[in-house]
Amino acid sequence: MVIGIIGENCTGKSTLAEEIHKRFGGEIVTGKDYLRLAKSESIAAALFKKKLNAALTGDTVLYVISEQEQVKFLPEGAVRILVKADLEDIKERFKARMRGNLPAPVALMLERKHGCFDDGVYDYTYDSSRDDLSAFCDRLGNDLV
Repeated sequence: MVIGIIGENCTGKSTLAEEIHKRFGGEIVTGKDYLRLAKSESIAAALFKKKLNAALTGDTVLYVISEQEQVKFLPEGAVRILVKADLEDIKERFKARMRGNLPAPVALMLERKHGCFDDGVYDYTYDSSRDDLSAFCDRLGNDLV
């Protein structure tokens, strides 16, 4: 099974991936981790696509995506989860990552990117500002069994 966990920075994608991994197992691949598969980016991308296609009927891969161009790696049949959060929560989480300081250019970048995945087609939406993580994973587990 392939599960794409898709969203902006600091929406809770990694937290969700860790919880899914804890409950159901699988390999977590984040962003451009696939580049480790080969020295050439194009070869690494081809190998990664092959790996994801094989995982549709084999081992579970949880692919954490924060950039639009990474969505194209998800094969047809992958479970797609949009992870979102309120802009103010995203800013606070990013600020914590930056040791309590959120520079104005970073805040503007977060504002510009906010909602950038909203137009996609998803099987599930998890809102980390509102939804209970455990309850969401319970529902996901019930649906995927």
